[in-house]
Amino acid sequence: MSTSSRYPFTAIVGQDDLRLALLLNAVSPAVGGVLVRGEKGTAKSTAVRALAALLPPVRTVEGCRFSCDPAAPDPGCPDGPHPAVGPGGERAARMVELPVGASEDRLVGALDIERALAEGVKAFEPGLLADAHRGILYVDEVNLLHDHLIDLLLDAAAMGASYVEREGVSVRHAARFLLVGTMNPEEGELRPQLLDRFGLTVEVAASREPDQRVEVVRRRLAFEDDPAAFAGRWSGEEAGLRERVAAARALLPRVRLGDGALRRIAAVCAAFEVDGMRGDLVMARTATALAAWAGRTEVAVEDVRQAALLALPHRRRRNPFDAPGLDEEKLDEVLRDAAADDPEDEPPTPPEGQAPEEQGGGDDDGPGPDGGGGGRPDPGDGAGDGSGGLPPQRTEDSGAPAHEDAPEALTGAEPGESGGGTPRPASAEQRAVAAGEPFRTKVLSVPGLGAGAAGRRSRARTEHGRTTGATRPEGALTKLHLTATVRAAAPHQRARGRSGRGLVVRRDDLRQATREGREGNLVLFVVDASGSMAARRRMGAVKGAVLSLLLDAYQRRDKVGLVTFRGREAEVALPPTSSVDAAAARLQALPTGGRTPLAAGLLKAHDVLRVERLRDATRRPLLVVVTDGRATGGPEPVALAGRAARLHAAEATASVVVDCETGPVRLGLAGELARELRGTAVTLDELRAEALTGLVKDVTDHHRARRAA
Repeated sequence: MSTSSRYPFTAIVGQDDLRLALLLNAVSPAVGGVLVRGEKGTAKSTAVRALAALLPPVRTVEGCRFSCDPAAPDPGCPDGPHPAVGPGGERAARMVELPVGASEDRLVGALDIERALAEGVKAFEPGLLADAHRGILYVDEVNLLHDHLIDLLLDAAAMGASYVEREGVSVRHAARFLLVGTMNPEEGELRPQLLDRFGLTVEVAASREPDQRVEVVRRRLAFEDDPAAFAGRWSGEEAGLRERVAAARALLPRVRLGDGALRRIAAVCAAFEVDGMRGDLVMARTATALAAWAGRTEVAVEDVRQAALLALPHRRRRNPFDAPGLDEEKLDEVLRDAAADDPEDEPPTPPEGQAPEEQGGGDDDGPGPDGGGGGRPDPGDGAGDGSGGLPPQRTEDSGAPAHEDAPEALTGAEPGESGGGTPRPASAEQRAVAAGEPFRTKVLSVPGLGAGAAGRRSRARTEHGRTTGATRPEGALTKLHLTATVRAAAPHQRARGRSGRGLVVRRDDLRQATREGREGNLVLFVVDASGSMAARRRMGAVKGAVLSLLLDAYQRRDKVGLVTFRGREAEVALPPTSSVDAAAARLQALPTGGRTPLAAGLLKAHDVLRVERLRDATRRPLLVVVTDGRATGGPEPVALAGRAARLHAAEATASVVVDCETGPVRLGLAGELARELRGTAVTLDELRAEALTGLVKDVTDHHRARRAA
């Protein structure tokens, strides 16, 4: 992308935390990258692409596909060895994008196994990690990548190198890059251990200030009308910011991280119960980069505070349903306590030849092309107010609060109030009951062998897992079955004129390994929210059970959906999504009351599954019906529910009925519903892992019996 067709970084309106986090990584790549969380249309991708223009040019060894530095070439470079002092060229820093659907070979590179076996050479085609070396690697929707790709990506970012191994043939090359990932939390969360591998995280949201939104639209339209002219109007600010990044990089080695700052960092991480030591290290590197960015040679208290706000929120999650965040009042209290233990704090030392009043600012005080402020921040815009000395905005500098736009559907009004709580009125409606304590459940799996997206629930043919056989490859060979390949080639060696110890291998001899692992499923919950479930203790236990199953679905990388029924009809409370957090929030806000339209709930679930099969035929569904089995309302409600259940049975949908009936007298209606579904029934008590020893076997046996019949 040419400079003139790239939106200028300095023209981005607002998003102070995002711009600061990116600039700190540009100053010190050791910070460890940025994870950007937020809604669509908030300049996430625009900011990342614009950052590449601010990075200094890269000198490379001529002809090296791995961008080795002529001054210090990689001794293990696959294109090496390179001369100690050789000719070099210069190019702009790259911004490489990793698509969500990329394969492992596209990410790390591909080895030509055929040439390796036949000729004994390491024919290696570099992947995106090699392309991004000494530049930026941008992953949009990082939460939708398969876990094994994220692991490979983060391992390379942490080690500064990429390793590719195929059947004993290995290649290593340097891979140091600035890693930026973006995600929309509504589409699913990253696992906590993967979150921890990102150095910084920021929350972004569209501004709620009309003036700022007007400015965003005005600039974007101007850019689309004439990208070159728009970029030219901002070229001065871009050049100034580029120089400031270079100056901060040069100053970084001279920044002193004193014992007082280190004690504050340790105190903050200990007070917030941050696991491991990565948080301490990232805070230290971030605080040092903040000081360099502000033009100081000493890390100050405000640097430590800002570093905590960027480096710790995503390390505070204790369970998958916790939102990242940091209590700023507690942070200030911890810093005050740490200062009391170390009262003799010296003022920051300005860099040589620079007066204190010159720190942290640019050199342009004049008005910008749009009539706003100039290039230097106002006196109050330093790191102490959370801006970190950001490049100035030409309009009023106001950012949207991170939680200002919390979805109303997740908060909701009190269900018992007039006109609030639910979109449809229901008789005898009661307010939402808090969920009981979640517990560990036994796995519910879909019988048979699937071929869906990688996960951890049901058996499936996958790219990763145990090898179960071999087949001829369709297209490019990705996983070689060495034994089968040798067996295919061995009978033809004399006819091929083999001489010596080498094996003569042809393309037709190659065999692809078939592997079996686990897949993620679509777990669709159908929850009875009628008056028969309205007893507070009972509904709390039911919600606790569903929450436990949601937690299990999160850990097994499933998609989830939620259908509820009460009153006269059923509704899709949450369409199938990867965001288990959203399902948990909708469940918590679920009120109860009214009749029990069980048939409507099952029919609504049937419609949802029909549409999902059209969207993704490989993702197999698991229907979890949470009810006491009662059906009321309308003519013949029990018969209607039976007919609706038989629709699911006819399509061989794996089903589990969680029987919520309690008390000394039980009607056993949930068991009858399970028989109609050709599934299995389990009580709330049996759902717990310590009691549910035979449930998986029961589900599997039911479906085997159905196929046999």
